[in-house]
Amino acid sequence: MNAHDWGLLTAAFLTSAVEWVEAYTIVLAVAVTVGWRRAGTAALAALITVAALIAVTGGALSLGLDMHWLRLAIGVLLLLFGLRWLAKAVARAAGLIALHDEAAEFAETREELSRADHQAAWLIAFKGVLLEGLEVWLIVVALGARPGAFGPVGTGALIGLVAVLLLGFALRKPLTRVPENGIKFVVGSALLSFGTFWTIEGIAGPSAWAWSDWTLLVLFALYAGSGLLASQWYRRRAAALRMGGAA
Repeated sequence: MNAHDWGLLTAAFLTSAVEWVEAYTIVLAVAVTVGWRRAGTAALAALITVAALIAVTGGALSLGLDMHWLRLAIGVLLLLFGLRWLAKAVARAAGLIALHDEAAEFAETREELSRADHQAAWLIAFKGVLLEGLEVWLIVVALGARPGAFGPVGTGALIGLVAVLLLGFALRKPLTRVPENGIKFVVGSALLSFGTFWTIEGIAGPSAWAWSDWTLLVLFALYAGSGLLASQWYRRRAAALRMGGAA
């Protein structure tokens, strides 16, 4: 695998891990309420659905079709995903919005389950895993659309799922210590980098970048650095406003 493939695998791993952590929190809340068997069957049904979608997509992408015309669309899609992830990560790092709290989500799901019957609990677990899984599927489709990219992307998503499952089964409690916002910051920067790279390729052709795939590292450094500077600026600005209000 080259640097480009490793970048795709890492981006898919980090993205899917964040989504699977959120899905695990919902399944855990259902499990401690109505039992692991019911929660597990719901999660398995949702995972099978997502796996079928990924398999069908991978089959279509492996047919050797000319994907050149999709580069621009895939690039724009990744730009939208990356912008959303990085903007939220910057806002949370700056204190503008609260950090995502897996323990709070766990408690909220438990409260919702206290008013539901067993069938409704099964549906809550199924829906939670399916919705988070669809996010993973969209990322896999976007990152894996280029020839030869689906293998590393699919592998990264699978490793993310296995890692969360192993950690979840070992702890049997919400994964509150996962640095979720830091991961979203890195993933947002990576998705913006791939999105910029493929969008320009879609407009100007494969020879648009003089440094070829190594350009991705430069783009990542630019987006990550800009995000860090933005979060620090917003944090200082918020602190100055609080001091001015206190005065």
